[in-house]
Amino acid sequence: MAARTSPTERQKRLGAELRRMRTSADVSAEFAAGLLGVDRGKISNIESGARPISPDRLRTLACNCACTDDKYVDALVEMSQPRSRGWWERYRGSLPQGLLDIAELEAHALRMRAAYSMHIPGLLQTSDHALAVFRVVIPQLPEREIALRLAHRVERQEVLDGDPPPPYTGIVHEAALRMQFGGRGVARAQLQHLLKKSEQPNVTLLVIPFEAGAFPGAGQTVLYAEGPVSQLDTVQIDNSHGPVFVYSEAQLAKYRAHLDWMERIALPPSESRDFIHNIARQL
Repeated sequence: MAARTSPTERQKRLGAELRRMRTSADVSAEFAAGLLGVDRGKISNIESGARPISPDRLRTLACNCACTDDKYVDALVEMSQPRSRGWWERYRGSLPQGLLDIAELEAHALRMRAAYSMHIPGLLQTSDHALAVFRVVIPQLPEREIALRLAHRVERQEVLDGDPPPPYTGIVHEAALRMQFGGRGVARAQLQHLLKKSEQPNVTLLVIPFEAGAFPGAGQTVLYAEGPVSQLDTVQIDNSHGPVFVYSEAQLAKYRAHLDWMERIALPPSESRDFIHNIARQL
């Protein structure tokens, strides 16, 4: 199997899990290479996501690393399977890799929890709101790039209407609800769109009002995507240089605690909808 020139975040994650499995069992790369019948360099490439691994070799490695968690191994095997091209692959070479990785992460998530303090969650944005956000990027994006990002954003949003759609909890701070990206009319339409999306059975929308006070991670944008087993959960964080993906046990626990705290201080769903409706009426 040929090496990949630019592995996706999902492929890198599989490699990282295989490396963690090997090192946790105190198995050397040289032993793993001999076990799988490959040279030492290919083990490094497999663990970086640059080279695929067959299901049989993956199971052989797991067995010899004394990994007895069958659900975890089955999930890794599923990750290793060659797949038909996802819709996001149409944007490869046109948009940054990180945007494609976000779409792939959302497509494979069994459940998502997201928290936003200054922005509306991307999966819940209207096209006009998204355009207003894309037009204040520094350096300024050309119109063709903006059009591509908007098309990509709209296709991403279809994940919430999948069959079956994943459960999605969006935690939005009052500050984000009062930001008038695109002007009053666009902001009002955005709030009405949030109310409509909150009626979907798989979507839970929670609002943190100003009066709720402080909470951990204030100002940070967080997406917690649950995998088929808890070890394969992933946190995606936005920053000015692009998305960051973290998945160490300590980081996952920290962000679960962040989201749990935020959910505790947020208004219940019905009160959150009333809160959004009241803000929309003020515009």
